[in-house]
Amino acid sequence: MRVAAMGAGGVGGYFGARLQQAGHEVSFFARGKHLAALKDKGLPLKSPLGSAELRVRVFEDPAQTGPVDVVLFAVKLCDTESAAERLRPIVGGHTVVIPFQNGVESIDRLGVIFPREQVLGGSAYIATRIAAPGVVEHIGTMAGLEFGALMPAQRPAAEAFLAACKGAGINAKLSDDIVRVIWQKFIFLVGLSGATAVARAPLGVVRSDPELRWLFEQAMRETWRLARARGVAVPDDFVDARLAFAETLPAEMRASMAHDLEAGGKLEAPWLCGAVARMSADAGLDAPVNHAIYAALRPYVNGSEGKAA
Repeated sequence: MRVAAMGAGGVGGYFGARLQQAGHEVSFFARGKHLAALKDKGLPLKSPLGSAELRVRVFEDPAQTGPVDVVLFAVKLCDTESAAERLRPIVGGHTVVIPFQNGVESIDRLGVIFPREQVLGGSAYIATRIAAPGVVEHIGTMAGLEFGALMPAQRPAAEAFLAACKGAGINAKLSDDIVRVIWQKFIFLVGLSGATAVARAPLGVVRSDPELRWLFEQAMRETWRLARARGVAVPDDFVDARLAFAETLPAEMRASMAHDLEAGGKLEAPWLCGAVARMSADAGLDAPVNHAIYAALRPYVNGSEGKAA
């Protein structure tokens, strides 16, 4: 299978590497120092599930390679439209694009650029960081993909990619309700990203401090209410279950937005806590916790310059 990893960071880099190890032809797309390091030294993958040093096909411009079967679309949310436009040369009539991004709006955003029948839904579950340019470090052992068709005609392509993932040893699952899956990840991520970023602290601190644990929980509850208001069938006890799940995760875990904040990078806050505040207001709901988190992070949304979004 020919696979493109649009975004060679924690998600695209890790899962793209696993697919390459299994013999699939993977093209990675990157920019700047990350691109230079991948070209010069390859992709060092550090993981409790097995580390590797891979020589990789890496490009800045997708037009430098040919059409692929599957695109793992894993760029930061602020780069969605610009990255999708650059992908046009490799998205053929049979290509499917699967967004493995944070947030809940990627399918609609990509559906403006590509034919709707070529955009599936997806969700990635992994904690990673870029330890140095070109170096992907996997934290903990959680590493899974869940994806699914949004219309019946997409099912064969989804099943073919599932087989490729399984053959690569990836913990992958095909969902019959991928929209619900995406929202369930969103609920947890909104809480985790907001709390770890605002507190500048890892999950272990958040879950052990009563006030931060309250913040984490309330951010999730506001997002859960929004999901239910939009007709998404998330369970009644979902937030309680996520709080219990958080107790099983590594104490040093931080959401990617917290890493981006520390590194002075752009933040995905407008599409996480900011999106909950925005969509809740549109639905006639209050979301004061997410609104406050977004307000606190706004000066850093465009990077360390301290310019508000």
